[in-house]
Amino acid sequence: MEKPVIGILMGSDSDYEVMREAARALQEFDVPFEMLVSSAHRSPQRTLEYAANARERGIRAFIVGAGAAAHLAGVVASKTTLPVIAVPIDSTALKGLDALLATVQMPGGIPVASMAIGKAGAKNAGLFAVQLLAATDADLAARLDASRTAMADSVAEKSERLQQRLSADGLA
Repeated sequence: MEKPVIGILMGSDSDYEVMREAARALQEFDVPFEMLVSSAHRSPQRTLEYAANARERGIRAFIVGAGAAAHLAGVVASKTTLPVIAVPIDSTALKGLDALLATVQMPGGIPVASMAIGKAGAKNAGLFAVQLLAATDADLAARLDASRTAMADSVAEKSERLQQRLSADGLA
């Protein structure tokens, strides 16, 4: 198994269903990752040590999912200069809005990129990490380009099928 280059963290194992989408996106491009639970509040020392030692282990970026106050991404960013990509998790009555607002209010000087709330955000976080890596990896960039082309082709095919259905139903 290749050495992980992306670290995926989540504040609770209940976040796995969302954060699995980031792992799937990385796996699609054969980007090695590691995933763990580490809480900014319940295990702060573990979180700080993980972030502080990540570069030496070969980690090049983090994807961090957390709900509610969503401090995890900010805590990780405070201990490293590696890119941190946050995924707000829908875990409270506020449906993730609290996590999104907490994430996008990082103080100047400690940047955290923020994705959408939930599974779409986790998938995009994985793809964004691939894009970061592809900036210096021509093979990965080519595979990313091919994936985008395939996605566009799929949309065009679906549109053509829709037009055929409209015609068959006498609506076109």
